Amino acid sequence: MKHTSYSIIALAALALASCQSKDDTTKAPQPDASPALTAVIDADVTGDAQAIHVIRQTAKVGDTITIKGRIMGNDNPFVEGRAAFILGDSEVITACSDRPGDGCETPWDNCCDAPEDIKRGTATIQIINADGRVLKEGVEGIAGIEKLAKLRVTGTVAEGSSPERLVINATAIDLQ
Repeated sequence: MKHTSYSIIALAALALASCQSKDDTTKAPQPDASPALTAVIDADVTGDAQAIHVIRQTAKVGDTITIKGRIMGNDNPFVEGRAAFILGDSEVITACSDRPGDGCETPWDNCCDAPEDIKRGTATIQIINADGRVLKEGVEGIAGIEKLAKLRVTGTVAEGSSPERLVINATAIDLQ
C-alpha cells in the first residue's frame, strides 16, 4: 500500500512536470530599454497613419509622417544590436501566416511575395540619439515589438531616403 502511494505521487509529479510549457525555460529575458528608446515607445503617435506604399510616393527628406504596418519583409526584420527594424505594408505584401494553408515557419519573411513588392512595401524604422546615430541597443522584445506585430509609427523621413528606399527616424511607436 505504501509503495502504491509513492508510485501515484511520482506519476502525478511526472504528469505535472510534463504539462509545463517548454517555452517558459527557453525564453530570453526581456531586455531593458534605455531612456531614449523608452521615450519613443511612450510618445503618442500623431496624425492619420498611411500605408507605406502611399507615403513612398510623396515623402521627402525632413517630412514628418505617420505610417502603419507589420514587422516583416525579411528573414530577420530586426537589426541586431541596434534600434532598427523593417516595417512591411500589409496592403502590398502578405505574411505567410495570412495565406490559407501556408505552413511557413518564418511567416515574416514574405517569401511568397515578389522582390519588387517587398521593396515597394517596406520601410526601415530606426530610433536615433541626439547625435543622429541609431541607438546601440536591440528593440526586439521591448513593449511588444516583435515579428509580425502591427505598429503605427510617427517620425521624420531620414537623410538618404528616396522613393526606392524609405528610412524613418521614429519619434513615436504604437502597437495596434
